[in-house]
Amino acid sequence: MSVTQLNRDVRMLLETGFPSLWVAGEISNFKRYDSGHCYFSLKDANAQVRCVMFRGRAALLDFAPREGLQVEVRAVVSLYEARGDFQLTIEAMRMAGQGALFERFEALKKQLASEGLFASERKQALPHFPRAIGIVTSPAAAALRDVLSTLARRMPNIPVILYPTAVQGADAPAQIVRAIGLAAARQEVDTLIVCRGGGSLEDLWSFNEEIVARAIAACPIPTVSGVGHETDFTIADFVADVRAPTPTAAAELVSPNRHELLGRLAQLKQRQARVMQYHLQQHMQKLDQISRRLVHPGQRLVQQKRDVSQKSRQLQQQFHFILSRQQQNMARLSLRLAHLKPETISARQALHQRQQRLQRSMWQGLERQQHRLQQAQLQLAPWDPQQVLARGYALVTRPSGDLVRLATDVRAGEMLNVRFSDETIAVEVRQGIQQQTELGL
Repeated sequence: MSVTQLNRDVRMLLETGFPSLWVAGEISNFKRYDSGHCYFSLKDANAQVRCVMFRGRAALLDFAPREGLQVEVRAVVSLYEARGDFQLTIEAMRMAGQGALFERFEALKKQLASEGLFASERKQALPHFPRAIGIVTSPAAAALRDVLSTLARRMPNIPVILYPTAVQGADAPAQIVRAIGLAAARQEVDTLIVCRGGGSLEDLWSFNEEIVARAIAACPIPTVSGVGHETDFTIADFVADVRAPTPTAAAELVSPNRHELLGRLAQLKQRQARVMQYHLQQHMQKLDQISRRLVHPGQRLVQQKRDVSQKSRQLQQQFHFILSRQQQNMARLSLRLAHLKPETISARQALHQRQQRLQRSMWQGLERQQHRLQQAQLQLAPWDPQQVLARGYALVTRPSGDLVRLATDVRAGEMLNVRFSDETIAVEVRQGIQQQTELGL
């Protein structure tokens, strides 16, 4: 067997005999080449083993490996055939202790999920226009500055109240719970942001504690969790009403965009102006149509007088026509009587009676027509301009005789004639409506 064949068989034996496994140790002799591949040793107090992590796997790390760092690696046991070196091919790497933390994370997540704390039914909706926004974070955190700058840019008039707390360390969970409880007790905000910047699993662990999760779940104020970066997930994210990928995103979720609202308001204002202008134009056209149909009372009175005169003439003509026809009938009857030679006395008496009835009938008809004429004159009396003036009104005209209808047509210094029921007087305008408008009156 050649050395090459021997090393190849040993490599195959190692890779097939050991499954992919996790190994804990301290990094030693770490070196990253220009190719992106990483070479180092993993050691403990009694032994060490060579390790290689190729570029594709190394690019997925969220921290920078360095000398003396305690890590846990998922690796495949192998052999570098060219030198016969026993080594581990690294597939993944995490900080030492993260495995236990991750198990705790998964166990608590499963427990709280079974209790329904992650259910969408219990999630509260965020108010569209909050009257005040609360922030639970450290006063020294960079995340606080990001949140405040975002809120100031989007809606600077919303008050912001800070509930200070530590966000990292042994005392942080209890302080976070107290800050959330203080916000709930005061009820001075209607939206609450719980946030901090990014970090390792250990840095963010305060937001994976059960007491913090239950405090957020029990908070009556709609709560947004903005912990870490987009790839970071904590228990607080699952129990909060809304999860934001970053603190800045949390600020954007709870605050309306002032510029968008102003733009929308401007659009609505323009739309309202167009609608009002349309309706105004419609009413103006309708008013013009009505004004064209409107007849001046004086013109109507003249027309009615003309109608009365015409009817009076027709009545007189009809009366004369009837009288003339009756006279003709009487003449014919007289001729017939003359030819028949009736008794003179009885014929004259009958003729006299008929003449009397005819005269009574004609006078009664004339009285009825005169009564109708008087009734028509009484109906027209209220439209008589002289009667209107007698009730206290006046007509204002210019010296040319043109009627003044609107106060806005009058100018200061203009001479006008005011006609009352008894006489007309001349007046001078001291100040017109347009001059009052210019003076702010």
